[in-house]
Amino acid sequence: MGRREALRFAICAALLASARASAQPQGKVWRVGFLTPLRRSQAMPARYSAFLKGLRDLGYVEGRNLVIEWRYADDDIARLPALATDLVRANVDVLVAGGTPAARAAQRATSTVAIFMLGVGDPVGSGLAKSLARPGGNSTGISLTSPDLAGKWMELARSLVPSLSRVALLVNPTNPTRQATLDGVRGAGQSARVAVLPIEVRKAAELDDAFARVAQARAEAIMIQNEALFDEASRQIAHLAIRARIPTVTGRREFVEAGCLASYGSNLVQVYRHAASYVDRILKGAKPGEMPIEQPTSYEMAVNLATAKAIGLAVPREIVLRADRVVE
Repeated sequence: MGRREALRFAICAALLASARASAQPQGKVWRVGFLTPLRRSQAMPARYSAFLKGLRDLGYVEGRNLVIEWRYADDDIARLPALATDLVRANVDVLVAGGTPAARAAQRATSTVAIFMLGVGDPVGSGLAKSLARPGGNSTGISLTSPDLAGKWMELARSLVPSLSRVALLVNPTNPTRQATLDGVRGAGQSARVAVLPIEVRKAAELDDAFARVAQARAEAIMIQNEALFDEASRQIAHLAIRARIPTVTGRREFVEAGCLASYGSNLVQVYRHAASYVDRILKGAKPGEMPIEQPTSYEMAVNLATAKAIGLAVPREIVLRADRVVE
């Protein structure tokens, strides 16, 4: 073969290889569904931004190799089953369900699509998993339930109000974790000789009446169930509590930043960011039912000194020193 023929052959081979490469798929575009009972405008942007950042750090970029299908129930959990079915029809590779009601709707919608339960309460007690170690089926996730959490809330409340004898607990009776939360706080109250008064709230419009019942019961502090309804109403709850001059203890730092007095619980921004690593493992072939459901291993305390001043309460110095977040 002469030099000219060899050059032509090399050029043709290069063109053929280029054509073959351009004909091949440009890589998988993953579809992740996200189901939440919250409203689009109030969907805790810091948490969801952390989830997306976690995915980006692992190489998943929206518009390149990732599509997020968001579904918001707008505070109406009755819409969750239809939204979950819609995500299944959208052929998502993983369905992320935010909270227990969303996880329940997702499991009823599919037994084949991988489900990641993000921030569920008691997955075993509510029937969402066979066990934490091996949840079974097509689901895994991160649970925010801790056996010691109610005790820590009670300890914090008694540090803030040393003479505490009656505490109100805001609970949403439509949330499957309501009983577990109530049992935990009642148990902690029994050990501390503090009466626990459950106050049921199904929607934000009932909060004014709920605080009237708190006053009638002469509760000296309020605890708040970890629940999406209360997350969205955190500013309203803070306003009502300050007006009633009653201290609040919650499991979310966001409540303290909204004006409630104190919190002890998981750092949800870290939890949501960590959730991305679970989703990554599922997309790479891990079977959800064989992946242990994780529980938080680190907790944070927050306190709002401006709120303490507004309700005429002196926060012990040791609480301020221990707090991971102090709002002044």
